[in-house]
Amino acid sequence: MMTIRPSTALRNEYAEISRVCHESGEPVFITQNGEGDLVVQSIAAYNRREASLELREKLLEAEEQLAAGVKPVPLSEAAGKWRAVADAVDAR
Repeated sequence: MMTIRPSTALRNEYAEISRVCHESGEPVFITQNGEGDLVVQSIAAYNRREASLELREKLLEAEEQLAAGVKPVPLSEAAGKWRAVADAVDAR
């Protein structure tokens, strides 16, 4: 369910808006003079959204590479490279 609040609620009801954002994981839309103005969300929700967008961008890039004829790396080879990276990080 979409939560919409007037801009004055940011000042007068900040704690409530924060609680709603954290508990629901959904953004709260803020209006000014009856028009949409801002979107407020928890940092956790923002970070999830950013990670999702980054993953979608990488998937799109991979699809474009496949369409252009770039050969994919076999899973076993990719897994080996990731293991080597993880081992190097663990060795620090």
